[in-house]
Amino acid sequence: MAMDPVRVGIIGCGNISNAYLNACRRFASLTVTAVADLDAARAQHKAAEFGLSALTPEALLADPGIELVINLTVPMAHAEVSRRALEAGKQVYSEKPLATELAHGEALVALARERGLRLGCAPDTFLGGGLQTCRKLVDDGWLGTPVAATAFMMSRGPESWHPNPFFFYQPGGGPLLDMAPYYLTAIINLLGPVRRVVSMARRSFETRRATSKELYGTIIPVEVETHVVGVLEHQGGAISTLITTFDVAASELPRLEVYGSEGTLSAPDPNTFGGPVRLRRWGAESWSELPISHGYRTGNWRGLGAADLAQAMRTGRPHRASGDLAYHVLEVMLAILAVAHSGQAQTLTSTVSRPAPLPLGLLEGELDD
Repeated sequence: MAMDPVRVGIIGCGNISNAYLNACRRFASLTVTAVADLDAARAQHKAAEFGLSALTPEALLADPGIELVINLTVPMAHAEVSRRALEAGKQVYSEKPLATELAHGEALVALARERGLRLGCAPDTFLGGGLQTCRKLVDDGWLGTPVAATAFMMSRGPESWHPNPFFFYQPGGGPLLDMAPYYLTAIINLLGPVRRVVSMARRSFETRRATSKELYGTIIPVEVETHVVGVLEHQGGAISTLITTFDVAASELPRLEVYGSEGTLSAPDPNTFGGPVRLRRWGAESWSELPISHGYRTGNWRGLGAADLAQAMRTGRPHRASGDLAYHVLEVMLAILAVAHSGQAQTLTSTVSRPAPLPLGLLEGELDD
């Protein structure tokens, strides 16, 4: 049955906004009506490009026609903008991370619950066809009992391509808070929540030199750890190893592998929606590349999680890229950083249920049977 689309306003017109604006057009569950940015000229440019209204952030939050705010501001502003949106009575979907401090993330989850509002957060790549296929393989027992996982985000840093890379090296940035949400969300979706963390980290270089076209030669001070290694004990008993780094020239390590009593699963890059899924079971002489079982397998579908939240608003079901999931991921990341300094293993206080898998047979643009 057709339902009225959720009216959406986007705050933050930076580098990621085009991906959201393009993908959101492909879902009947939502319609973007306005954008806002502290830089009024940037908001006006984005609004003209996509045929939308350009508002100030204050005016967008005060607009009674906007039901859902997508928060695409810089990481240090995520918690404040999301809080203001919830206080204005809006449903909220934020770019990752949910916050940069645990207390701020906890307050957002509590505020949304108190107001009866939905809080969602990126990443939503775990809803893509590649990782949903992996979820089905794990759930259907192709690996047997899960034993472990490894995840590697090996990078030389974003200053070679990003037009404004400073925030990646400021508090709230670094490879862990910037990129680990993709990997941790994928692992938790497959293996369940994390119980305990041990880790080590280092800041390999005190400055970086930008080589992007816009800032070529600019020196960037580094204020965060840029090579971070974590070992995670899941509540189900599996142990995952995570490395995130901005300090390597190149790597041939796999992005994500999951190991079970009956075989090994090679998963796609968790920063993408598709990619090859390969399985090698005990006794097999080679890897088998498996067909992708779910949709959203090609292209950039950032905004899929917001569309799922919008659909859930109309149907009353839980949304998948939830604030609870993002809060658990945030606690894992901050525990990794804390343990790297203290040297003492840390047990987490939060837990979360694995999100419901997407149904089979969906057409692109659909989210429910």
